[in-house]
Amino acid sequence: MDLGAAGLSKQPFPTHGKPLAIVTYKSQRLGLEILQETHEHPTGLSLLQGPALSGKSILIRSFIDSIDPECAVALVDGGGLNTTNLLLTILRQFGYDIDLNSPNELFGLLRVFALQQTASSSPPLLIIKNTHALKPSALRALCELAELRARICSALKIVLVSDRSLETMVNVPAMEPIAKRLLHDFHLRPMTRDEARDYVHEKLLAAGADKPAFVFPHALCDELWEASGGWPGILDRIALLALAKADELPIRSEQVEYPTLPNGTWDALADESEVPEISVGPPQLIVTNNGSVIQELSMDKPRLLIGRSEHNDVSIGSRFISRHHALLVRHGSSTFLMDLNSTNGTTVNARRISNHVLMHDDVITIGHHKIKFKDPHARSRVEPEGSDFADTAIMKTLEGMRNLLAQENTAVLPAVSEEQPTLQS
Repeated sequence: MDLGAAGLSKQPFPTHGKPLAIVTYKSQRLGLEILQETHEHPTGLSLLQGPALSGKSILIRSFIDSIDPECAVALVDGGGLNTTNLLLTILRQFGYDIDLNSPNELFGLLRVFALQQTASSSPPLLIIKNTHALKPSALRALCELAELRARICSALKIVLVSDRSLETMVNVPAMEPIAKRLLHDFHLRPMTRDEARDYVHEKLLAAGADKPAFVFPHALCDELWEASGGWPGILDRIALLALAKADELPIRSEQVEYPTLPNGTWDALADESEVPEISVGPPQLIVTNNGSVIQELSMDKPRLLIGRSEHNDVSIGSRFISRHHALLVRHGSSTFLMDLNSTNGTTVNARRISNHVLMHDDVITIGHHKIKFKDPHARSRVEPEGSDFADTAIMKTLEGMRNLLAQENTAVLPAVSEEQPTLQS
């Protein structure tokens, strides 16, 4: 039927672009409140789930329109993105025109931007659609972004959106940085029968109908509700098709089609087989001399001693390396390198260090040997929370180690005990 013949000046049920009217209902209003609360919370991170055509896009648009326009917002479709593409897309959404392809550089730039914005009391907002379709490497990067902090606040407010439940994905151990910040796990619900009737009539009014109940009678609206399951996007399509098929008013029930309906995301938890495998293995160390690999090992214990003595965990027989040259210490997801007052010193990426937080692909140099540090999770040098960590915990570890090493008759380092503090203490 021609729109004019139906007394309409515009299409009341457009399936693309901005709708003529945003008609709210209970679940959508609740969702908007939750997203606003997420944005205002110091460490806000929430999940927004709902099947395809459940109204997630309209809700997100309403949410973005409701916040301060000065707030930086990145709305990203995560489908198929790896680490580099995710970080590039986020930065471009925040207004950066960049031509970088190093994940470390991209992460560093995004970190600086987020911390600067948070310091000015306007933390940026990151919304990722199709979160379930991110590549495993991008999920690891997302966890690192979730850990960025400025004092007591998170440096990024985050909303993760999906057309399936994210519960299984968020609860795997590797996603702990997301899980520990989770404020709301919200699932959109469909409209009730009465809400669907109001939804149809308000859209008809916005399109120019004088008597919407004549175009779509109440009984017909009830059929649209039943056929759509109460999901607004599906109802729009069914109503549009019924209007196009009709040759006279009012629209009749035979013009209503009944499609296959999706399940609610609260009833359709993600299959565990669909959850990307996110590696949480220990850091890897690759020892080389003059370009040749002489040793590869995993750092699968809390601390690892490097030096010339055969009693070190990494023993390198070179006169340019001290008997006990350097110490690696793990704390959570961070790895610290400490020079043990060695004769020739320790450098990382050609810079001499004493205490240093290692990043993925850092190159440690001791004597004529190099040790490449491999840990894809370590893409920032942010130290664990608490200003006392570096000043107290590290020094205690150093003191304990040096006392052990000073014992002339020590042949093998004793096991860690409560009297020998480590960064795990």
